Amino acid sequence: MKKIFLAVLLLLLGCYGLWQLSSARSFQVFGELVQQVDTREKVISLTFDDGPSRAYTDEVLSVLAHYEVQATFFLTGKEMAENPEHTKRLLASGHQLANHSFSHPRMVLMSQTAIAKEIEQTDLLIRQAGYQGDIVFRPPYGKKLFGLPWYLQQHNRLTVMWDLEPESDAALAKDARAMAQYVIANAKPGSIILLHVMYQSRQSSRDALPLIIAGLQQQGYRFVTVNTLLQAR
Repeated sequence: MKKIFLAVLLLLLGCYGLWQLSSARSFQVFGELVQQVDTREKVISLTFDDGPSRAYTDEVLSVLAHYEVQATFFLTGKEMAENPEHTKRLLASGHQLANHSFSHPRMVLMSQTAIAKEIEQTDLLIRQAGYQGDIVFRPPYGKKLFGLPWYLQQHNRLTVMWDLEPESDAALAKDARAMAQYVIANAKPGSIILLHVMYQSRQSSRDALPLIIAGLQQQGYRFVTVNTLLQAR
C-alpha cells in the first residue's frame, strides 16, 4: 500500500512539474525563447494576442495612431482568413504581424504534423497580407512542452513570450486604471507587454490601452515592434 501511495505521489508531482514547465514564460526545452530583452535603452514592446476583429481592430488602430505607437499583433490564422481587410489595415498602419497559430489550440500534446499545419497555414496568410519581415511565434495560452519547441527549433523559429500581463490577475483585469498602473509601475527597458483587445469581453483592456501608452511615454519610453526590440539584444 505504501508503494502504491508513493507511486501515485510521484506521478502527481511529475504531472505538476510538466504543467509548470508547459506554462513557463522564461524557459522552454528546445530552441530560443524571449520573454523580455536586456537593454538600457527605454524601449518597450506592446503586443496583442488574437484577432483581427471586425468589431475592434479599427478602434485599437485609432488609439495607436493617436499616440504614434507601433505594436506587434499575434494573430490567429482563422481570424485573418475571416477578416482579410482588417489584417491588411494592421500592416498598412505600420504594425508587425506575428503568428499565434491557426485555430488557437493548446499545442502541448499535438503531433508534429498538426503543429506544422497550425503554424504554416498562419504563416501563409501573414505573407498573403503582404508582410515581409521575420515571423515570430507565440504559443496559444503560452503553453508549450516538448513537441512545439522541437518543431520551432528545427525551423529556426523564435518563441516570443512576455513579462507583463496585467489581465492574468482577475482583480486587475476588471479595472482599466488598475491595469495601467500595474504596467507603468512594473515596466522596464526591454519589457514585452501582453494584452487582449479584440473581443467584447475585453473592454477594460481597451480602456487601459491609452492609459498605459500615455503613462509610459511620460516616463520616456518609446514603443517599438518585437522585431525592432530584438535588435537591441
